[in-house]
Amino acid sequence: MAHSSAPDQGHDSTRNALYRRITLRLIPFIFICYLFNYLDRVNVGFAKLQMLDALKFSETVYGLGAGIFFIGYVLCGLPSNLALNRFGPRRWIALMMIAWGSLSTCLMFVTTPTEFYALRLLTGAAEAGFFPGVVLYLSRWFPADRRGRIMALFMSAIPVSGLLGGPFSGWILQHFAAGQHGLAGWQWMFLIQGLPTVVLGILAIKLLSDGYQKAPWLSPAERQIIETDLTADAARKPVTSGDSVLSVLTNPLIWTFGFIYFCIQSGVYAINFWLPS
Repeated sequence: MAHSSAPDQGHDSTRNALYRRITLRLIPFIFICYLFNYLDRVNVGFAKLQMLDALKFSETVYGLGAGIFFIGYVLCGLPSNLALNRFGPRRWIALMMIAWGSLSTCLMFVTTPTEFYALRLLTGAAEAGFFPGVVLYLSRWFPADRRGRIMALFMSAIPVSGLLGGPFSGWILQHFAAGQHGLAGWQWMFLIQGLPTVVLGILAIKLLSDGYQKAPWLSPAERQIIETDLTADAARKPVTSGDSVLSVLTNPLIWTFGFIYFCIQSGVYAINFWLPS
């Protein structure tokens, strides 16, 4: 038995080393991208500390502008994922990041409620496909038995964003409170936190691969291991009545999970948008 288990142990060791290398290659960059994704989404809560007085916006205007983001987010999530399949993850993720980074930066030029609403709505639409797109992207690299740990690493960017983003946003607002080069502190905050996302989007074209099949840093043998694992995953999936949009929308389990997630996020964003105040 000891001799027969040796090849299995060697195979497991090879697989572990392969997925460890893939993790180190993909996750740090995607982690940073998601950190800025979350920061660009909620930094309006910090901008509010100066922005409302400067622009004479009411609390109602701010609340509508903060929340209207999610109309674009909900409407564009599914189309964005379909576009990711069509154009490839590398190009589409890069395009999304450049778009939402640019729109988030443009919030520094807002002067009227209408401009505020429009930019928040468009930013939500541009960001919509990033999280589901990355989930889909990672599912094409990691088998199911490893995906939970990978998603935990990826999503830990959310608390890290709060840990680093809060003090960083506060420092920007305080440091530039008196205004420099004709810009107020809240304008500098949108500029300093938005432009890095554009740069990361440009880097995504270079650093990401569309999938393991096209990754030049993997050998044919390594690609075969991944393909074998993902094929075995697919074979274990239960047979369903269909994978159309209609079948998803009529699945009661989807609505149950959706309601639970709605309740969670209602609390999360109430904190994110108003805690700085």
